[in-house]
Amino acid sequence: MIRVLECVVGMNRGGIETLLMELYRRMDRSQVQLDFLVSLDGVYDAEILKLGGKIYHTPFISRVGPFAYAANLRRFFAAHPEYRIVHAHMDKFGAEVMREAKKAGVPVRVLHSHSILNEGGAAYQLVKNYYGRFYRDATDYFACSRAAADFLFGPEAARAVLLKNGVDTARFVPDLTPPPAGRFTIGHVGRFLPAKNHAFLLEVFAAVHKKTPEANLVLVGEGPLRAEMQQKAQEMGLAEAVTFTGPAEDVAPLEKDWDVFVMPSKFEGLGIVLIEAQSCGIPCVASDTIPQEANVTGTVQYLPLAAGAEKWAEAILAARGQPKADRRAQIRAAGYDIQTSADFLQAFYLQKAGEAGQ
Repeated sequence: MIRVLECVVGMNRGGIETLLMELYRRMDRSQVQLDFLVSLDGVYDAEILKLGGKIYHTPFISRVGPFAYAANLRRFFAAHPEYRIVHAHMDKFGAEVMREAKKAGVPVRVLHSHSILNEGGAAYQLVKNYYGRFYRDATDYFACSRAAADFLFGPEAARAVLLKNGVDTARFVPDLTPPPAGRFTIGHVGRFLPAKNHAFLLEVFAAVHKKTPEANLVLVGEGPLRAEMQQKAQEMGLAEAVTFTGPAEDVAPLEKDWDVFVMPSKFEGLGIVLIEAQSCGIPCVASDTIPQEANVTGTVQYLPLAAGAEKWAEAILAARGQPKADRRAQIRAAGYDIQTSADFLQAFYLQKAGEAGQ
């Protein structure tokens, strides 16, 4: 059995972390075991330990500063020479992990791009861009989309392997029963962060609700802007029509009941929840900033954010009339089934371990 070190900020219910857990659960752990280097405690920690994984902690760069963060990484790799494969999922900060892993003699260093833009303020962006320059210290480049590869790897983006963010097509199953008369449910899944654009989504929903009073909006997720968005919904007179569910352990039962899925993100590395919605057969309306790879079934309607709330409302109301359909065969054929993704990653790790003499 080989052990692979996955480097993330914390194993909570974000898109990257949930994807990692979906992959981990489906690997043959008698052959490949995943361990995690994190900075924060996470909701998946207990399951990781139950599956046989190890969890190590190091304070994050934003808390201790870049020099202490680098020193902590050096100490970690010096104390754990057993790791011959390191896989970082922190975009440009992951390049610093690659640099220290290279210094420690780790032979297989995988840098994985999950985004197409830096988050944070100007100072944070400068620091990220500085560390991003060390991406060449990785031996292997991964990305969730071509745009994500371009963002992190620049002139060497063509080298990146696209690991498809698969979904569980056995769980995200369409409910083809026509919705009850007088019910119209719009759904969204995403952490309450600026990139997810919840403020605009509420403006769009206000325009929908004005035309269709029976409409309701379900927002699944947690994050620093949640309270602000709840206050905004209250001020807009939408409190009774908008449901904030908080984080959901399993979003599939929620999604299958929705009539339209809306995703007005300012940017996404891929937008895996959009693929989940397609697996549930839901008509989707999304911003044109989301990579085309997410339109696996060819049924997603893309709109520019600049089109404004009224145009988005019109598109959502038009999508309401589209019947749900079972498109899971298309998703599997395109390679976006989670078991396909897990098999691919496991085979990659085993091949690289063999090449490294592990």
